[in-house]
Amino acid sequence: MTEDLTPAEAYAAALARNAERATALAPFREMYDFDLDPFQIEACKALEAGKGVLVAAPTGSGKTIVGEFAVHLALTQGRKCFYTTPIKALSNQKYADLVKRYGADKVGLLTGDNSVNGDAPIVVMTTEVLRNMLYAGSQALSGLGYVVMDEVHYLSDRFRGAVWEEVIIHLPESVTLVSLSATVSNAEEFGDWLDTVRGDTEVIVSESRPVPLWQHVLAGRRMYDLFEEETDHGGRGASRREVNPDLLRLARTENTRTYNPRDRRRGKMVREADRERERRQRSRIWTPGRPEVIDRLDAEGLLPAITFIFSRAGCEAAVQQCLHAGLRLNDDEARRRVREIVEERTASIPAEDLHVLGYYEWLEALERGIAAHHAGMLPTFKEVVEELFVRGLVKAVFATETLALGINMPARSVVLEKLVKWNGEQHADITPGEYTQLTGRAGRRGIDVEGHAVVLWQRGLDPGHLAGLAGTRTYPLRSSFKPSYNMAVNLVDQFGRHRSRELLETSFAQFQADRSVVGISRQVQKNEEGLEGYREGMTCHLGDFEEYALLRRELKDRETELAKQGAAQRRAQAASSLEKLKPGDVIHVPTGKFAGLALVLDPGIPAGRTNGHRGFEHHDGPRPLVLTAERQVKRLASIDFPVPVEALERMRIPKSFNPRSPQSRRDLASALRSKAGHINPERHRKNRSAAADDREIARLRTALRAHPCHGCDEREDHARWAERYHRLQRDTRQLERRIEGRTNTIARTFDRIVALLTELDYLRGDEVTDNGKRLARLYGELDLLASECLRDRVWEGLTPPELAACVSALVYESRQADDAVAPKLPTGNAKAALGEMVRIWGRLDALEEEFRINQAEGVGQREPDLGFAWAAYQWASDKSLDQVLREAEMPAGDFVRWCKQVIDVLGQIAAAAPKENSTVAKNARKAVDSLLRGVVAYSSVG
Repeated sequence: MTEDLTPAEAYAAALARNAERATALAPFREMYDFDLDPFQIEACKALEAGKGVLVAAPTGSGKTIVGEFAVHLALTQGRKCFYTTPIKALSNQKYADLVKRYGADKVGLLTGDNSVNGDAPIVVMTTEVLRNMLYAGSQALSGLGYVVMDEVHYLSDRFRGAVWEEVIIHLPESVTLVSLSATVSNAEEFGDWLDTVRGDTEVIVSESRPVPLWQHVLAGRRMYDLFEEETDHGGRGASRREVNPDLLRLARTENTRTYNPRDRRRGKMVREADRERERRQRSRIWTPGRPEVIDRLDAEGLLPAITFIFSRAGCEAAVQQCLHAGLRLNDDEARRRVREIVEERTASIPAEDLHVLGYYEWLEALERGIAAHHAGMLPTFKEVVEELFVRGLVKAVFATETLALGINMPARSVVLEKLVKWNGEQHADITPGEYTQLTGRAGRRGIDVEGHAVVLWQRGLDPGHLAGLAGTRTYPLRSSFKPSYNMAVNLVDQFGRHRSRELLETSFAQFQADRSVVGISRQVQKNEEGLEGYREGMTCHLGDFEEYALLRRELKDRETELAKQGAAQRRAQAASSLEKLKPGDVIHVPTGKFAGLALVLDPGIPAGRTNGHRGFEHHDGPRPLVLTAERQVKRLASIDFPVPVEALERMRIPKSFNPRSPQSRRDLASALRSKAGHINPERHRKNRSAAADDREIARLRTALRAHPCHGCDEREDHARWAERYHRLQRDTRQLERRIEGRTNTIARTFDRIVALLTELDYLRGDEVTDNGKRLARLYGELDLLASECLRDRVWEGLTPPELAACVSALVYESRQADDAVAPKLPTGNAKAALGEMVRIWGRLDALEEEFRINQAEGVGQREPDLGFAWAAYQWASDKSLDQVLREAEMPAGDFVRWCKQVIDVLGQIAAAAPKENSTVAKNARKAVDSLLRGVVAYSSVG
């Protein structure tokens, strides 16, 4: 209040206000009908001061305001601003937002699908597009003042993350970088790296959510709060949050095993009253069905809600379940508005395709306020769902986790059906970072007072584990940067090999590796100090005790080695003797719980083995089934036979013998004792120790006795110090190997890639050959394979549909298991070309192995996948959508996405292919035109 200020304070405040009015931030703040948060103001001021910024804040906190201020600054200063996003849908959304604010003439869009007004002062693009511009030295980079990298934490993505680092490293120094990230625990480390490669960078971290988040578990009819005390509402307040004791009691009750009438309590049967109480408790607990959950949220005023189901089929099934349950979340007016918007947005889709796409069922669900959202849907359908949800006309969305990746679809509530998802290799628990990302959608700023995250009760749910997920707000950012073939030729072309190597050493991956080396180096220094002390402790006045200790160690190692060889030999002899056993052999089991007389019922040789056959390296060896003299039928293992075994006698096993019958066992065991009870088995004679005749052991023992230190009175004390010295020295060498492995790792990988490219004549020293220049234009996972196919003229003479089929193998990756049925392929030239592509890949794979380029480390060429070739061929041959989707057995969204990726690579091939004496460039352009029709051609820019 101004009346409380002294004249000096009032004057200072007036000066501050006048100074702020003179900044670019003041008019920018007036463009919003809400005041900016402190972290937004801090970041904007740093930007205006000429610094780069890294803003790490939760989903929905408004960090994109900082990116929009960079746009504002660029326009004010007459410079350009590129706004990059990780996915096309985000680019489209941001483009629409900026067009509303600044007008279509000032905003452009560049993605793999669209090119709109690319020379505008503000251009929204995917990160890959900017990377390609940088390598091509595009004229569009002139006048560039700011680059906004939205969702910059994507650089930890193992498939695409390297692109973010490439852009950050290669952007001109004059460009100011604005990095917007989810909350990560090592933001300061990332900021330090940005400071190193980009200059002065301010790190601004905000962990407070703009809308408080309440965590719940829905079990049966009851909604439990996850925390008993939650005054900090999901932030990092000072109050201590304890897991709700009611929820812990529920978990204990529900997760104990069900009643078994054999259970005894205090020596008596469980009382009927206790059983009845348990039954009543269990009847109140169940996992609510999907319609039931939506109905409950509607009754509690917690809609709109997004339910995350980690399965596309599950999302579609959830919608159908809600329809069959008769759920209606929209009134007549809302239904009318939904139909208007849907019909307007889908007007360009041919009527014959609507039925194929499931349009009418989809529309019915939308009119009721219910929808699915996943990558298998047509992009147009997904965008309609997003628009209707934001407008409040769709109240319940069932989505896969891809919706959590930046799309602006905030809800009042988020529901998680399970805390486990398929990660591509196995079903694994979701991480704290994934939980934070998913539940971050709950709570709409300016609309909701609070957001709600609801986890459905599942048998085995651990409230403590869930509290750990909910309480861990951040996760570390880990670089996934790896050099690629395309990157190598582009870098060498621009900077030469030496400078390229230095540039790669500035990557965040190497920065993190070098930092981890610091701690290891400190440990090595401590160990070296310890070694010095141990060396003093083992000093002997009679001679070099280190030399004497080495002799002792060599002797011990040799004795151990011979002992192992002897044990392995005895095991092999025992296994060989077991293989010779037959049903009816009477044996003596030498050791174990069932030692003594036994009758072999079944020799237990693994399937596929025959008597006398060796090589049980993948099995435990024979496991004979025997009847002991004590009437027990047991399956024995090789551990019961440390020495070879021989048949003492033979007995006939009656055909009527039943091992499950006590009487049968008793009769046969009695016959066994009568037949062989008097036989004393021969004791196995131990072979002479190999060490007794070993020349090396004799030599070492002689050298030991002849050494001066052998006669020292304190020899064993010195030996103890020597043993400690040896162990610490071994540990130190391991640490040194770790340091060596982490130092210059990126550069070493780059050197191997350059060596392979030199072998294939893509590089000659610092010169990029014509082959290399072609490779420089090919971006993608199989860049080198595509380049080799062009060089070997594999695609010459192919028709456009045949070329589309072949190029699909460079981009497509099947979601099915490796052992799925062989895909259908086009016949003729296309089939021959695809076969040749696989042969070329085999040659490259062998070369990569020779040059130690490891696909497991994310470097190298995977095998081309032919699973989309037939669909691409059919679509490019003008077949109907119905026929193509039916034969491909693929959702429309997947089909469109793969077609667009094929189109993208075809465009690259058209640019890289020879212009003379070649049909590839012309047919690649024709193939693009053939694919870009119908559902694939619908514009995704609204």
